[in-house]
Formats: sequence, C-alpha cells, structure tokens
Amino acid sequence: MRKPSIREVAKLADVSTATVSNVFSGKKPVNDELKDRVRNAAAQLGYQVDRAASQLRSQRNKVVTVLVPNITDTFFATIVSHLENLAFEHGYDVIVASSHDRIDVETSRIKALMSWRPAGMIAIPCSGQLSESLLNLKNICPTVLIDRVSVHATPFDTVTIDNRAAGDLACQHLANAGHENILIAASNLSFPPIRERVEGAFLAMGRSQLTKPNVIELGSELEEGAVKITNWLKHNPQPTAIFALTNVTTLSTLTALAEGNIKVGQDISLVAFDDYAWMSARSTSLTAIRQPVVEVAASAWSKLLERIDSDRKNIDPNATVLDATLIERHSVKSITKQI
Repeated sequence: MRKPSIREVAKLADVSTATVSNVFSGKKPVNDELKDRVRNAAAQLGYQVDRAASQLRSQRNKVVTVLVPNITDTFFATIVSHLENLAFEHGYDVIVASSHDRIDVETSRIKALMSWRPAGMIAIPCSGQLSESLLNLKNICPTVLIDRVSVHATPFDTVTIDNRAAGDLACQHLANAGHENILIAASNLSFPPIRERVEGAFLAMGRSQLTKPNVIELGSELEEGAVKITNWLKHNPQPTAIFALTNVTTLSTLTALAEGNIKVGQDISLVAFDDYAWMSARSTSLTAIRQPVVEVAASAWSKLLERIDSDRKNIDPNATVLDATLIERHSVKSITKQI
C-alpha cells in the first residue's frame, strides 16, 4: 500500500505542510490545538515520520541515547520514561541501553549507542568512577550525566540531588523520634551519592550527640541484599530503625524483615529512599526521602538540548543539584528513652 504523504496529513488537518513538519520535528513551537489536529490526522491516515529521510535533509540526527545501569530498577526506569516523553515532544527518538552494572558491558553499550551517531547522550554511570568509554565522549558527543556522579570531578554537565542533605534529613528525623541505634542499608559505598548519604546521616547523628549508625553494603540485587541483611540481623543486636539508601535496598530490607517476622512501624522503624505509590499503599505506609525525579529528567533534557543547539559539546560543564524532601508516614514510631 502507498504510504500517506505529509501533504495528505496537512490537507486532512487543514494546516500547512510546514505546520505538520514543525509538529513532528519540534523545530518551531506549535500550539496544542494544531498539534492535536495534526496528530489525529496522521493517526487516521497511518502516517509515520521517515526519520532517516528527515535527518538527511536537515543534516542532524534526531536521535538521543540513554544509558542506565539497570532498566529493571524503578528509579532508572522512571527517569527513562520521563526522558522519552520529553524527547517525543521535541521531535527526537530515544535509544535506551542498560549496562547491568558492569564496566565491560557499559563499554560495549556505549559503542553500540554511538553507532547511531546520536545528537547527544544522557547517562547514569555503572560505577563510582567514570569509565574510559564515558570519558572519551567529551570531544565526541554532547553528554549529560545523572545520579552516580561526583559533581566536582566530571567533564560533563551533571544533574544530581543534594545527597548529603538527604541523608542528614532522614537521620535527623529518626533522631528526633528518639532513635539512637540505627542501621544504614547501603547499596555500594563506591558510588558518590551513597557515600554522601551516609556522610549526611553521620552529620545528623553527630549533631544530636549520638553514636554513628552501623552501615551494611547490600549491593544492587534485591535477593542478594535480602540475604545479607537477614544474616546481619541474626548476628547483631536489632536496631530500632533502618535507613535504606535506595529503592532496591528498601525492598531488600522489607524482604528480610518479613522473613524474620519483624513488623515495620511496630518492632522497627524504617525510612525508605525514593517514593512510589506502593509505599503509601502498604498497611504500614513508608516514610521516605523523595527524589525530584521529574525535575531530574527535565533538567537533564534541558541541558542536553542546550548543548545540541549550541554545538558546544561539553565545554565548561555545569552542575545542577536538586533538593530531596522527607515524606512522613507511619513506618517511623517515636520511642521513649529509658531512665
């Protein structure tokens, strides 16, 4: 069957071909009413943009690539979802790859992603140190890094949260509730954000003249983390509270507590990291540190577009640091000190 043309879409939508082009390319702003007419007409006709042809005409590749450590991780998947929506609104396609937390896989994925000759890349490194493959992008491709980066030691634009303040906020909340024996469930202390969250927790406890929390590394796998925290709880006095530093360590902690029949909000208090619908839907809802995920994605996308449009690649990198917030629910109980 013959493919419908842009002229046919324009005729059905009662707009110019230039308007249709702008809707799908994102080159110029188009009001919402016209966008809807064009997209409805395209849907009725079965019209699809020929990306390869439009890229040849404009001499610009309208593809961006996104690299994350693990696409099954809810935090990373949520970032990707928001980036895909933003890219669509600006006429870009998105190619996503996962490094599975391995340097060798990250190297292979970057090579594959770069074969698309993308206009830019947004990446979350798989380790606490930037790999050679990532560093090599400095003079090749506009790149923005999210999350697992130290903002003072990267040649790229970065978007992170104030992790030290987030750790401080969580442990100060626990200290205010009377908790002195706190366990921190970390993922990997080689990641700068994780180290900074621990540092913030220590600051809060020191300010309250309390003993530093114990810290256990659980890794990035839910089941492995659950086994580690179960074993720790078996061989150590039970803490009154746990601060889990990622959404995965939160799930590992909940799994271990359920297996040990330790009730959250009664036998032990818990502060989670990240905030998802299931956390408030539990019988005992979870107090959580909420990362501004929408703002993280929007800021990263804005930075990347600015680099792409200016052709400045990665000159004079800029760091954006956003604030997390504490969402108080029922998993933290106040305890009375024994006199």
